[in-house]
Amino acid sequence: MSRIKTCFDRLKKEGRGALLPYLEAFDPDRETSLALLRQMPEAGADLIEVGVPFSDPSADGPTIQLAARRGLKAGATLKGTLELIRDFRKENDHTPIILMGYYNPIDSYGVERFCKDARSAGVDGLIVVDLPPEESEELAPHARAEGLDMITLTAPTTPDDRLKTILRKASGFVYHVSITGITGTRSATEEQLKAAMTRLRAATDLPVVAGFGISTPEQARTASRISDGAVVASAIIKEMAATYDEHGHATARSIPTALEKIRSLARAVRS
Repeated sequence: MSRIKTCFDRLKKEGRGALLPYLEAFDPDRETSLALLRQMPEAGADLIEVGVPFSDPSADGPTIQLAARRGLKAGATLKGTLELIRDFRKENDHTPIILMGYYNPIDSYGVERFCKDARSAGVDGLIVVDLPPEESEELAPHARAEGLDMITLTAPTTPDDRLKTILRKASGFVYHVSITGITGTRSATEEQLKAAMTRLRAATDLPVVAGFGISTPEQARTASRISDGAVVASAIIKEMAATYDEHGHATARSIPTALEKIRSLARAVRS
């Protein structure tokens, strides 16, 4: 059984949704991001989404774009991100890791080699933002062969017939982009989330998590109560980045600030 399924099965028994905080690899440097990654589960992360820095992150708002830029400046690569996760796995073999990124680095790396290396490093699922189902046939068979879940994205504007196509080969969980827009810009209302979950749960038995625009503990509590989990990204990165020095380097406050944000979100989700 995969770590992702094991996690969601456990949370279902506990009667609560999941908290999925986001970490941009190598932001602002490898050492800091690895130290933060290692401490996120204890702070309350049920699953962790690790972003691969990319020069043209089309789905991401300004906060994650800047984080990606810092990561690239610090030397981030797809191979380096996998090594980061491999180091995390030396101390943690149970927290699911979702690798989020774009297809260009995977294609350049070599699709089959990437899937083998991702599984070996300890990745559990893939979110490839710019890879629609019709164009996933190069990646999906290799991902399935390595036991990697292909996590698909839905949106408020996804029509019913398109939803069937998106969900047909989904595994792990479904990521519902709760707004029409980029990350970290605005939030969906409770009514919008309820309507979306009603439609999605009628179409799939997989867990459904909500992301994009969730920034406060109250929003995380609402999203994890209505859906099966809440993804929080920009809010964590923004508060952490505010602690960097004038050169964009981490300070003694950086990791504690990010961890306290995760703890506040986790308390809300668990309440």
